[in-house]
Amino acid sequence: QVQFVESGGGLVQPGGSLRLSCSVSGFTLDVYGISWFRQAPGHEREGVACISTNGAYKVHGESVKGRFLISIDKTNNTVYLQMNSLKPEDTAVYYCAVSAAPTLHPMGMDYWGKGTLVTVSS
Repeated sequence: QVQFVESGGGLVQPGGSLRLSCSVSGFTLDVYGISWFRQAPGHEREGVACISTNGAYKVHGESVKGRFLISIDKTNNTVYLQMNSLKPEDTAVYYCAVSAAPTLHPMGMDYWGKGTLVTVSS
């Protein structure tokens, strides 16, 4: 059974930073993709960033390029999303998800975490 431990959400002022973490266990493949998605009220779920568990492949969505950085601690399969220069439009529930291959397409995900809320507001 795949289990997720997501943390790091909260309230931050515009221009501030937060770091999300997602620890994954129980996925059957040795190498797979771990992705971050977000969903704001009234909006579709959006792919933010994804990375392969061997660290060889990573990609960031256009709306966060240059501001967010995904990384992985391969010793414990924990993925981090460092979010800098946060904007009010980054406000959303952020979800961690796994798939056989890293992708930013939500339909490609096999399992989802419960999400963590990020609010960017003054």
